[in-house]
Amino acid sequence: MYSSPKTVVVLGAAYGGCRASQILAAGLPESWRVLLIDRNSHMNNVYIFPRLSVLPGHEHKAFIPLSKVFLSEDPTLLHRCLQATVTSIRRDSITLSRAFPEHGLATTVVPYDYMIYALGSLMPPPLDLWGTDPADNIVQAKPGRNLPVYRGTKSEGIAWMKEHQKIVEDAPTILVVGGGALGIQFATDIAAIYSEKKVTLLHSRKRLLPRFDEAMHDETLKVLETMENVDVILGERLDMSSVKEQPVKHNELGQRIVRTVTGREIASDLLLMCTGQTPNTGLLKEFDPATVNPDNSLARILRTMQLSVLTAPLTSTGELEDALKQVIISEAAASIPTLEEPPMETPYPHIFVVGDAADAFGAIAAGHNAYYQGEVAARNILHLIRRSEGASGEDEPLEQYTPCPPAIKVSLGLDTAVFQSQGIVGRRDGASPDLGAALMWPAFGFKITDDDQMYE
Repeated sequence: MYSSPKTVVVLGAAYGGCRASQILAAGLPESWRVLLIDRNSHMNNVYIFPRLSVLPGHEHKAFIPLSKVFLSEDPTLLHRCLQATVTSIRRDSITLSRAFPEHGLATTVVPYDYMIYALGSLMPPPLDLWGTDPADNIVQAKPGRNLPVYRGTKSEGIAWMKEHQKIVEDAPTILVVGGGALGIQFATDIAAIYSEKKVTLLHSRKRLLPRFDEAMHDETLKVLETMENVDVILGERLDMSSVKEQPVKHNELGQRIVRTVTGREIASDLLLMCTGQTPNTGLLKEFDPATVNPDNSLARILRTMQLSVLTAPLTSTGELEDALKQVIISEAAASIPTLEEPPMETPYPHIFVVGDAADAFGAIAAGHNAYYQGEVAARNILHLIRRSEGASGEDEPLEQYTPCPPAIKVSLGLDTAVFQSQGIVGRRDGASPDLGAALMWPAFGFKITDDDQMYE
């Protein structure tokens, strides 16, 4: 009689999910399998999306096939990468949008022993390939091109990028809203590629890239000020009612007019809303609302990357007094000592969350952080499996995750980038037009020696 293998499901095949799957595939006992599930047929390298959705000729490089994701050619392995949408989560099973009888999954319900939730975040509208209404991804002054419908294939992704490039090319003036990395990349790339276009960058705060060192703002602003076709407006927030109001307001040139909350009117032929990402935690909230923080929509986790639940606030005077007693002020040292975090337990020790969906102790939402969180989660699952099978030496505590200092690299036009790493802020020149797209492919099993290989 056929016995279903023990299963680790990994939801999401981006930076964190793929890395976790690779560690699991290399370390699981022979009777175990990894099921890596993603709605895309490929990995979307979103860090080069802004550039490739503006600059023609490189769009195919952003979509990396998942056919070699486990980094093994061994056909006897049980691990599989499945293209499907996860529709619901339960404590011991998930439901998919389709069955895979060819892989022994006769129904859409897939039991699991461990899960890694790595579904990341939903992209801002200008890069939301999965937007439910393609016409709403961007706001054009006049009825024009619509972005094609995307359902998760590489060919559809390429078509989407090409159409986005044409929409940008057709717009004489462009308003980019949001002074984070995405908005800055869009504004500077468009200005560099199309010197005849007027680009306006609107940001609600006085500082660009506010989560990073102030020197990042300074370096970025210096470059923006050298671009004659870019206007930067800081400290003013877009009035969203002016975007949605009907009838649409136009000027004598046919440009669409929106306004800030201070009343400043801005006219443009194309509006790109680059105002942040939304954590993709809806499935977790449906599974157990207590696992998602209502203040930021992020999943509550332990430092082991295990899913947890929100703790109840201090409600009584006695509880508050007890908490305050733990803070001891040392007059001799004239400082407050660092207190160890209290031990925490979870009702879901077999479920882990990594990447942009996780409330990971101050870690910024970034691919490199998801990658390292995926490693911690995978190693802890292997540890738990060995412990359950009675392996010696496995009574040690699980590995804990500590965020790295904030790090980022932001392109400023075609040739320049500003970066922050290990507390150092600087500027680099000489970037490749495709932002080194081929560098990501080996992490998914592809050795690239020629650009044509990235058409796969």
